[in-house]
Amino acid sequence: MDAFGAAALIAFALHLAFNQVVIKVTSGGFAPVFQAGLRSVGAVVVLLIWMRLRGISFGIPRNALVGGIVSGLLFTFEFLFLYSALDISTVSRSSVIFYTMPVWLSLMAHFLFPGERLTIAKSVGLLLAMGGVVIALADRGGGQVSWAGDLMALASAFCWAGIVLCVRLTPLSAVPPAQQLLFQVVISAPILLGLSVFLGPMMRDVAAIHVAGLLFQIVAVASLGFLVWFWLMSIYPASSVASFSFLSPVASVIMGWLLLSEDVAPSVWGALVLVATGIYLINRKPRNAG
Repeated sequence: MDAFGAAALIAFALHLAFNQVVIKVTSGGFAPVFQAGLRSVGAVVVLLIWMRLRGISFGIPRNALVGGIVSGLLFTFEFLFLYSALDISTVSRSSVIFYTMPVWLSLMAHFLFPGERLTIAKSVGLLLAMGGVVIALADRGGGQVSWAGDLMALASAFCWAGIVLCVRLTPLSAVPPAQQLLFQVVISAPILLGLSVFLGPMMRDVAAIHVAGLLFQIVAVASLGFLVWFWLMSIYPASSVASFSFLSPVASVIMGWLLLSEDVAPSVWGALVLVATGIYLINRKPRNAG
């Protein structure tokens, strides 16, 4: 990992953390599921333009269609749950739980991929991170605390892990990232917008900051942001890229505290330390013997 790669991955972790704050703020103008649907619609437009300019095919191999549909449905529910969780809970609580995704992915990979068994270090990391989740769920005092929000954040993390497994277990792994992402936003857009019709008023007190937040999510996260992430994954080893993932929950909690004046309970700080340490141990590249 060179200096550019490290700086880029730190910046991307901060970028994702800031996006949690943006989602929370934008929910003041757009209902969460409607907001997620609009984000997917906008991402479809941006991706189509970008792919056309780059000469990238819009097609997807026939044998990858099932994997693409499954990943699209998982993507849909990931953001349905995450946006809803951030609407009724704090950024700090939701982020600590949501960013446990590498924990659940590591646990699933242990049973599905013979070459990715849990080592002692990964097992310790798994226990630490799960302990952090238990602490976060057990703390029911003060601030925006909601069982529904906590459980939806956890379900969102499971869906995220499911997308990674879907890509690895199906022919979708051979499909370029732009087509994978396009498939996900194309499937999620109509489902999320359709569901939003039945979940109460879609528009709230819309102001310029809410529109700006939505545009930020469309351009800087859901389309071009994810493409930058895939590009970094193509340049640097996956294990090195994954090792920076512990920064996102840390930055999310700090940003929620600084930018939204969230009251972060001591137990949540403790849960954050356990989760971040666990994610680091799970993703840490083992030292070569000798």
